[in-house]
Amino acid sequence: MKDIVRQKLGINVDIMDMLNEQISKEAHSSAAYLAMASWCDHNGLTGSAEFFYKQSTEEREHMLKIFRFINENGGTAYSPEVNNVLHDFNSLQEIFESALDQEIAITKSINNIVAKCRKVQDFASEHFLQWFVNEQMEEENQIRRILEMFDLMGTDGIALKLIDERVKHGE
Repeated sequence: MKDIVRQKLGINVDIMDMLNEQISKEAHSSAAYLAMASWCDHNGLTGSAEFFYKQSTEEREHMLKIFRFINENGGTAYSPEVNNVLHDFNSLQEIFESALDQEIAITKSINNIVAKCRKVQDFASEHFLQWFVNEQMEEENQIRRILEMFDLMGTDGIALKLIDERVKHGE
């Protein structure tokens, strides 16, 4: 019976499964950004802490957006478990490098789902995912611009404080 129900969904079954995996990835990103925010707070980098608290919230919102899409299209979204969140970092630059790696992995995952949508002709899911494609381009670009500041200004003393202030103001 379960297989028959899955065949009558408004969403392609394979796409639903991939989107459920994406929910887990978004939840992990949210938790990772929360850990990064905590490290920044603990190290007096309040601008960067606020940046990562905001990023954590955005990733959770992305997770919920996918969660609701699955359910609204007759599928079943699954609440994710989050494990293996890194809490120890050596520097603010390392945190932003980790954040960029994380965003690149999310982008690749979204792109893989879009490619599968095209292959199975799940046009509604592909249309839904276009927002995420655009969002990922913006998020990667934002973190790349921050990492460029480390290259231009350095990583010690006043340079670190200036970078933290610029991150806070979104410059």
